[in-house]
Amino acid sequence: QVQLVESGGGLVQAGGSLRLSCAASGLTFTTFAVGWFRQAPGKLRERIAGISASGTTTVYARSVKGRFTISRDNGKNTVYLQMASLNSNDTAVYYCAANERVMTVTPKYWGQGTQVTVSS
Repeated sequence: QVQLVESGGGLVQAGGSLRLSCAASGLTFTTFAVGWFRQAPGKLRERIAGISASGTTTVYARSVKGRFTISRDNGKNTVYLQMASLNSNDTAVYYCAANERVMTVTPKYWGQGTQVTVSS
């Protein structure tokens, strides 16, 4: 019954920005850490950002640090990924995923993914 639904993906020009949203239901959102992951064809899935249940701790992959920002709005049961300075290497399917209490690279619950394509 836990559901995570991503939205906001699409086509964007290199150098542009995009904001992804992950709407959660069926869980006590305030007790779940949430991460954003991405997978491009032929590449391994990687965690690009994570946020603690409290929202006080965030982590980023070096590939996106300084360009992407993860945040959460517990009142809306939603986690966001603000992406800036996008380049072709950011093209991938982006997933949000949640886990009780602690951030992890192997969360229990996953969304269906949303495609982000960066064109030049």
